[in-house]
Amino acid sequence: MFSWDLRLLPLVLALVSICLLALKVGVRVIRVLFAGNGIWYPSLKERFRDRLHQHNAHSFIGFTLVRITSVLVLAYLSSNTAKQGCDLIAAFCIQHISGAVFLYCVPLLFLSVLWAPAAVHANLILLTTLGIYVFRNLWPLATYDQEPADTFEGRLMWIKLMLLFIVGLVIPLITPRRFVPVDNESARTSPSPEQTSSWASKLTYTYIDPIIATAYKVPHLQVDQLPPLADVNHAKYQCNTAFPYLDIYTGAKRCHLFWGLLYHFRMEYLTLSASLIAAGVTSFAAPFAIKQLLTYIETGGENASVKPWFWILLLLLGPLTNSIFQHWDGYLQNIILVRIQALLTQLVFNHSLRIRLKADIPTNVPDRSNLNAATQTAVQAVSTDILEPDVDISHPAAETIISSNTLEEVISETNDSGEGTSQSALSSRDKDSEVSKSKGAENLTGKINNLVTSDISSVGQGDDFVSLFFYMPLQIGLSIFFLYKILGWSALVGLLTLIGVSPIPGWIAKRNQDLEKVKMQKTDARVQIISEIISVIRMVKLFGWEEKTLKMVNEKREDELKYLLKTKIFRLLIHALSGFVPTLAMLFTYATYTVIMKQDLTASKIFSSMAVFTIMRNQLNSVSYKLNVFISAKVALDRINQFLQEAETLDRYANGQDDIGPFSLPTNSNEATSDTIGFCKAAFSWSTPTVAGEPTPDRHYTLKISDELSFKPGCINMIVGPTGSGKTSILMALLGEMHFMPLGPDSWYHLPCREGVAYAAQESWVQNATIRENILFGSIYDETRYRAVIQQCALERDLELFEAGDQTEARVTLARAIYSSAQIILLDDVLAALDAHTSSWIVNKCLRGDLTHNVALVGPIASFVVSVGNDGTIKAQGTEVTTVVDQDAQLNLQKQQNEQFLDQDRKSEEQPAHAQSGKLVLAEEIIEGRVSWKTLNLLISALGGKHPIMFFSLLLLGLTGSRLAYIAETWFLGVWGAQYEIHAPSEVSLSFYVGIFASIIFAAIIFDTVVNVVFFARTIVAARVIHSQLADSVFKATFRWLDETPTARVIARCTQDVRTVDGPLAHSMCFAMDQFLEVAIRLAVIMLVSPLFVIPGAVVGFFGAIVGILYLKAQLSMKREMSNSRSPILAHVNASVHGLVSVRAYGAQNMFKEELIRHIDHYSRISRMSGDLNRWVGLRTDFLGAIFTALLAFYQVYLQDISASNTGFSLNMAVSFCISIFWSIQLYNDFEVESNSLERIQSYLEIEHEPKSADAGKPPAYWPGSGDLVVQNLSARYSQSGPNVLHDLSFRIRSGERVGIVGRTGSGKSSLALSLLRCIVTEGNIIYDGIDTETFNLDALRSSITIIPQVPELMSGTLRQNLDPFDQYDDASLNDALKSAGLFSLQEGMDGNRLVLDSPISAGGNNLSVGQRQIIALARAMMRGSKLLIFDEATSAIDYQTDAVIQETLRTRLSPDTTVLTIAHRLQTVMDADKIMVLDNGRIVEFDSPRVLLQKDNGAFRLLVEESGTAVPS
Repeated sequence: MFSWDLRLLPLVLALVSICLLALKVGVRVIRVLFAGNGIWYPSLKERFRDRLHQHNAHSFIGFTLVRITSVLVLAYLSSNTAKQGCDLIAAFCIQHISGAVFLYCVPLLFLSVLWAPAAVHANLILLTTLGIYVFRNLWPLATYDQEPADTFEGRLMWIKLMLLFIVGLVIPLITPRRFVPVDNESARTSPSPEQTSSWASKLTYTYIDPIIATAYKVPHLQVDQLPPLADVNHAKYQCNTAFPYLDIYTGAKRCHLFWGLLYHFRMEYLTLSASLIAAGVTSFAAPFAIKQLLTYIETGGENASVKPWFWILLLLLGPLTNSIFQHWDGYLQNIILVRIQALLTQLVFNHSLRIRLKADIPTNVPDRSNLNAATQTAVQAVSTDILEPDVDISHPAAETIISSNTLEEVISETNDSGEGTSQSALSSRDKDSEVSKSKGAENLTGKINNLVTSDISSVGQGDDFVSLFFYMPLQIGLSIFFLYKILGWSALVGLLTLIGVSPIPGWIAKRNQDLEKVKMQKTDARVQIISEIISVIRMVKLFGWEEKTLKMVNEKREDELKYLLKTKIFRLLIHALSGFVPTLAMLFTYATYTVIMKQDLTASKIFSSMAVFTIMRNQLNSVSYKLNVFISAKVALDRINQFLQEAETLDRYANGQDDIGPFSLPTNSNEATSDTIGFCKAAFSWSTPTVAGEPTPDRHYTLKISDELSFKPGCINMIVGPTGSGKTSILMALLGEMHFMPLGPDSWYHLPCREGVAYAAQESWVQNATIRENILFGSIYDETRYRAVIQQCALERDLELFEAGDQTEARVTLARAIYSSAQIILLDDVLAALDAHTSSWIVNKCLRGDLTHNVALVGPIASFVVSVGNDGTIKAQGTEVTTVVDQDAQLNLQKQQNEQFLDQDRKSEEQPAHAQSGKLVLAEEIIEGRVSWKTLNLLISALGGKHPIMFFSLLLLGLTGSRLAYIAETWFLGVWGAQYEIHAPSEVSLSFYVGIFASIIFAAIIFDTVVNVVFFARTIVAARVIHSQLADSVFKATFRWLDETPTARVIARCTQDVRTVDGPLAHSMCFAMDQFLEVAIRLAVIMLVSPLFVIPGAVVGFFGAIVGILYLKAQLSMKREMSNSRSPILAHVNASVHGLVSVRAYGAQNMFKEELIRHIDHYSRISRMSGDLNRWVGLRTDFLGAIFTALLAFYQVYLQDISASNTGFSLNMAVSFCISIFWSIQLYNDFEVESNSLERIQSYLEIEHEPKSADAGKPPAYWPGSGDLVVQNLSARYSQSGPNVLHDLSFRIRSGERVGIVGRTGSGKSSLALSLLRCIVTEGNIIYDGIDTETFNLDALRSSITIIPQVPELMSGTLRQNLDPFDQYDDASLNDALKSAGLFSLQEGMDGNRLVLDSPISAGGNNLSVGQRQIIALARAMMRGSKLLIFDEATSAIDYQTDAVIQETLRTRLSPDTTVLTIAHRLQTVMDADKIMVLDNGRIVEFDSPRVLLQKDNGAFRLLVEESGTAVPS
């Protein structure tokens, strides 16, 4: 009769394997037969040849041959083993069956070289066979009443076990894995070690040992020393495979982003869930082994069925196995994290390339419609949109469209008449009409930055939701079950205690959440004001407002710190309750078990249940933390999902498709021919019509073209009009940036883009790359053409000096457009920032040069002109410039100057072109080595105040007392349990022990809370001190440092790094100190119980320290690199959004996507290594802990005569000791990593500062009484070691004089203005109103002199707040300043869209034109009433009529003793000045009245006037 034998299981598996492999082969054969030539599979010979060329192929084949040989030996041994117990028919002998199974494995192993499924089948069969032999022959050795089942085989049994162990476990674990590339591109690259390393190496993370060794040898581990990123983790591969489930423009369904991510990562989460189940089950191995060991000691081994060495082995292998599964879970989470961050970053970026950009303005500003008459007539917001030439570079004739306020500005200097597409990515919209469609006031660029930073980070932190909803409930459920098995129904009392007390932590958490929201609002307020002040820091310093703005920042900081302290207190309460509630449940459980159930609370029950209570406590602590993380992740994912599905996109994406080609500009041309450029009966707005329930913008702009407007091909077209008329809007409408609204059935608009389109915005846009890369912009490098572009865009001298700043960037933007091979070039008033000489050079050498194939410039430079009115309609159009201009009185004023401009000299000196390779923004330095003492001292001194030694001594004392109190809980429970070993249960005073235990619990909680409260209070003080030092240092830095340091880096110090100081930095230090103390105290306790075990403890501590040192050295480098590698991603996203119109105009979306993918892969490479380092150190410290605990158990069971209670106490200490080793390393690493923020702050405290203010530097109260200025031997340079830019200047300007300062680019005009304010390094004397300014404090000097820079700087808020940021003036004074600045003149004849004092201004003034911003900046300067005014080309973006009003104001409205210095590119501005100073190469070449200078033949000033086209008075 047949009976089941476990040894038949391998046979069953072999039969199943045969069926599965046959089915797989059959399916392939059928597919080949029915598909014909459509499907091809390589032959075995081809497979083998390819396998030989794969990575680690020889090692794999070698191990396979060893396995085949071993399996053949096993088959032989099985067939020749004595047939004890076999049936009469030898064919059915189990041994023969085993031999047959082994023989079946031989061909499987041969096929495994070529076919992966065969290896899986062979491994499963051999591993199952090994498990059966272990169960039959090794398990009985661990029992007292069983014998090995195969002892009749004698020595062969052990030989077979050894061979099975090698072929079934060892070799599969150490065999290198096959590298299977995900695509052909990956097949040509070197694989990552994690893809080819063996399973043993992968599970123990030894494949990164070479990296750790390298990190220990070098000062700083560089990114290029890391292994390559696994191809499956590449952002491009992830996007290609995931976007069909995530991106609705790539075919995904319109559902929440969460479901798409869950489906894409379905296999990862299934594997992760299986790992968590295994980790959850194995976590109870140690408590179970402790219970069995202590029971054995209590009973003296009576009635024991399993030998104690087995439980000691379980105490070793259980935690080891649990650690492997736990860290495998962490490994998978890190992979998911890296991939999610890559996917979401690319997803948000891709969608940002589709959205319609709109300037968002504050909506919390009151709409004062009932203002007084003075306010009503104050200012009207006008937008200035400029459309400029379409220049065909690849054909003999090209089309160019130019727009400007006046002909003088286009022809003579082409000054901007408004605001085109800006560097801040405002889509060159009609700025005065631009409003936010969103309900909030959040800037769109800032919103996208938030999405790719904080929101994606929050989503990544929430990727562990499986543990929250699956692993933690499993752990808590298993804990209750285990406690029930040990303590009976008293465990339910503990459960009810947890449930009953849970509302209290819940209420505190809810209250803390409310406080967190308020605190975040306060933080946002501080970050906003810091960001805005930093963005206009030059203006703040030029006006001497450092102290006032610092006061504003400190007030916001105090509001933030007030709520930060409250949130810390509530977090402390949550922390205290999370430790107190499980301990209280444990107390009630033990009291119920002893007092009510009358059971003995023995050591085995105490310490095994304590281990389970610890597991439950940890899970309950994690629930509250991870629930908050999950909620934050959900909110962040909702925000991303809303952005992806609800953000308004351009019209071209309305059909939900993303068909970006090389040139994907819009076309709606039912009537237009393929080459037509223009419109017909079309209207355009900056947003789609508002939906129901959404407020209508209060300032709405619509561009209307009632009839047909077609631009003339093969020539330069010009669009002209006053400030705010909507010229740039025409450009943007052509590019598809505005929403198209047909005015009739035959409406159309068209921009042909077969040959490409190039676009140059008015406000320059450059990337953080080399100048050459900015100009090429993805085009093929042609050295001849490149040098010609450099020369014709007048960049040669600027690239040599590189002191031209914005002017250089503007011409780089122009050079990018000129270099491109596009047929159509759109130039948005690119000459506005240039002086007359440079402007004329570009017009003659570039627009009329060979690069544009000598385009015939008609009338004088345009063949077709369009005039735009204030209401956004077309006033006139035609090929005759004179006819069009005559219809506009404002433009006609400059008509007579055109011919003079065309007659200017076209000759120029040839200068050698130099290859430019310097980046426009310098790379950020990475600090190497460990955290310096100077950096640590910054935190220590801030925490300790005047007595840091005393503070930290008291802190250490408090932490020590807290640790001793918690250890006393465990010790007293051991004392309680020991009573049952020496006394009868009735003799144990339960009330005494329950009371003492409760007292210890409460004392420990109170002690710990007091220590934390004091420490938290000091962290607030430290946060205040460090932030104050940082803000003071940055605000008082030199101009040179501010010029060399990108604003984003400064803002990052004041936001991101300060956040670290506010939060985890000090706490990580305290927690690390606490863990180091716990390690020392627990080791001391173990030595007290088992003195001889001090040597193993020291050995474990020594190896733990070595592991920690190796880990910290590598991880610190990775964290620093991660911090820096994240910045290029943000910079690329930010720069792309700022230049979004240019990116779309050039059709460069794919190029920018690929660039972002490279940045993401760079970051992912570092992030993956950082995650693996955490796994590496965690696994090794867990291994050390398990070995230490198992050795201690072995020592106490077999070598030391000790009670069960002391054994349980020492084992508990050993387990906690090893855990503390890991956490001390981890927390110290966190502290060092977070100290990177402290290092970054410390580096900004050591920057070059301007001289500090002192009482001796305060000027007399009457000073300045006049504008008299005397300069003697003035030399200046931008740095202490730099060359002089001004050379021995001496002059005198009497009070009340108006002096014009002129000169060509680089002559030193702006340097002179900066030197008067001591913004750069100066030598010589500057005597202002009779006193040398060197004796004054800088804030006093700059408060007495007002400079109006060419680039106006505004902050978000109201117009009133920008004019009067410190509330010093009344409305009448402000309106008077606005009138004097020309805003009334600007708004004459306009009925709507008027700016008033309460009109909202967006960040940077982006909802205004450049001209409007200059007017507001001028009005702000005039409010100061300074005796010395310096205009640095402050009216370049203002039309002629408004400029005339301003000049009249300067002549008549200023006090007679006010001195005015005007730096001018537009020479007509200074022709009526009292004197003209001509600079050249930092020296004064002429200084006299304009009439005298104009009479000099070949005089420098006369030459400048003649070159500019300005009429020379007779």
